[in-house]
Amino acid sequence: MYRWSSRVMRVLLLFVLTASTVDAQRRARRRAIVNTGPAYGAHVGYNFDSDDMLLGAQLSWPIMPSLELYPSFDYYFVDPGSAWALNFDVKYRPPTRYRSWYLGGGLNYLKVSGGSDTNLNLLTGFESRRGRTRPYVEAKLTLGDADIFQLVLGLAWR
Repeated sequence: MYRWSSRVMRVLLLFVLTASTVDAQRRARRRAIVNTGPAYGAHVGYNFDSDDMLLGAQLSWPIMPSLELYPSFDYYFVDPGSAWALNFDVKYRPPTRYRSWYLGGGLNYLKVSGGSDTNLNLLTGFESRRGRTRPYVEAKLTLGDADIFQLVLGLAWR
């Protein structure tokens, strides 16, 4: 009886030690994906509703591992006149494997030659999560007096 219980204890001890090592490896992998600080970047895009190109800049400031403040600026190449937008958005990264997909929303302040307007933003995109330079693609729908859909490609730096 003593031999049997000794063997069971050894197997249990081996199982506990192996399980804790595997769990530690998983935690290290999860930590590598988490953002540690703000990222800034630039983007180019196309506004499908007004058929105009745009150029912009953005900042991503992590609040939690899955939530980021995401202010951005867009300048639209309209003819004639000028148009630009300030966006005050929040990005949420659902618990996917690499957390490369995000979605979000917020407020948009649009200034056009004839006046200004405040709108609602809805956005989604994919961002590479490796390295210091991270390419991304993003689709944004701005809801207001005139709905606007735009698609941008950009780079973010950490």
